[in-house]
Amino acid sequence: MSPIAKIDDLLNTVDSKYTLVHLAARRAREINSYYHSLGEGLGQFTPPLVDQVDSNKPLSIALEEIAQGKIVVAEAKDALTMAEEFLSGGRTGDVEVLSLADEDEDA
Repeated sequence: MSPIAKIDDLLNTVDSKYTLVHLAARRAREINSYYHSLGEGLGQFTPPLVDQVDSNKPLSIALEEIAQGKIVVAEAKDALTMAEEFLSGGRTGDVEVLSLADEDEDA
């Protein structure tokens, strides 16, 4: 199991602590929804992108994903471009692109 990331390492991956909190909370809600939808077979949420974390709590998983660079934050206009680049093979590995601008639409 990998140790939970340190806050200083996490802050180096984003532009501010507010972005970190917002991104982690949003991804934790997605992970929680994924686990709740498993029995229904919907498959509409992205599963956790890390293998092992010391904790199985959604927030810990989300923070570990951010620390490992598996979650990429982008401006709304850049999110579509990054998603297209990923789908066309420009990026390798499992990465999820989250745009913080469309958070209000999810509520």
